[in-house]
Amino acid sequence: MSEILTLTEIKAQYDAEWVLIAEPQTDEYLEVTSGKVAHHSKDRDEVYREAVKLRPKRFAMLFTGALPKDTAIVL
Repeated sequence: MSEILTLTEIKAQYDAEWVLIAEPQTDEYLEVTSGKVAHHSKDRDEVYREAVKLRPKRFAMLFTGALPKDTAIVL
């Protein structure tokens, strides 16, 4: 998975999955616009473990599905 995909392509190919993006490209607001999919899974913890294993220099972690209405996000 070394092909650079746009965010739209990533969302279409990996619907409702957690995606580890290596070498992400961002816009002026630091929102991911494209990158290389390093790993993906419906299991968030699996993707986190893969990130620890791969240790990419720059990466982004995205969820491509809709979060439930009562979900809280902690940064």
